[in-house]
Amino acid sequence: MDHSGHGMTMDLPPFTLGRGLQWSADPFFLIACLLALALYGWGVVRLVRRGDKWPVGRTVSFAAGVLSIGLMMCTRLNDYGMVMFSVHMVQHMVISMLSPIMILLGAPITLALRALPPAGRGRKGPRELLLAVLHSRYMRIVTHPVFTIPLFIASLYGLYFTPLFDFLMESKVGHTSMMVHFLAVGLVFFWPIMGVDPGPHRPGYLMRMLELFAGMPFHAFFGIALMMASGPMIGTYSDPPASLGIDALADQNAAGGIAWAFSEIPSVLVLIALMFQWYSSDQRQAKRLDRAADRDGDKELEAYNAYLASLNARSR
Repeated sequence: MDHSGHGMTMDLPPFTLGRGLQWSADPFFLIACLLALALYGWGVVRLVRRGDKWPVGRTVSFAAGVLSIGLMMCTRLNDYGMVMFSVHMVQHMVISMLSPIMILLGAPITLALRALPPAGRGRKGPRELLLAVLHSRYMRIVTHPVFTIPLFIASLYGLYFTPLFDFLMESKVGHTSMMVHFLAVGLVFFWPIMGVDPGPHRPGYLMRMLELFAGMPFHAFFGIALMMASGPMIGTYSDPPASLGIDALADQNAAGGIAWAFSEIPSVLVLIALMFQWYSSDQRQAKRLDRAADRDGDKELEAYNAYLASLNARSR
């Protein structure tokens, strides 16, 4: 029996659909998460063995980000996300907004650049290829706000309010591709804003905040549009399994509320991170100025005082 309305079948308590196709533990995301954790762990171990330090907080943040993806895509939540719009929206919001922020706070690119050994003169290894990608024209385009902000917005309206969403939900490959897209969009949107890892587009702190708040209101508008609709807007979730005991419109209203709420949560997390980075940057700048003053005997200050004295003498 197919309750999804588009040929999808799965086995899911407390109801059974069709021949019992299991969706939990998406193999692509399971392998990708395990590989990401293994590579990051290798990088940290390599730094520690050669006597370098790597902040524990970054490791915890990266692991939390990867595990949050695993929770969304490799557990029974993924099953329910196929038949409940509200659960799917939790998956979408976490994978596109919360997981990227946590992963980026883990500074994986910085770790890779420090852990990967140079290939040697005239040769190109993984580290050299990574640097080439970071400095490529392609990366300058995909991390620029003129590209990232419209992409961030289009991933909502261009997907859910067109037949594309129902088409992708018809197959396991389409569903996985959609979630990969959500993750990729979140990473390229928040990467320049977070500013932890090196990148081709690195604006000032004020501009980063403006970029953040330029995209977030559209999430709120999207959620409001779902909550104000008089009927189900997404064909995939228009006829939920009767055994769930949920109403399609009520489930859609819940999905809209989740999208609305998630426009606030990541904004607060990123804003806190930006304020901390801004403060740390000012502190480092002040220490550099103090060291420079110690080296030159406050010559700059003395020259400024002499300039003020000369102005005072002229005014007499």
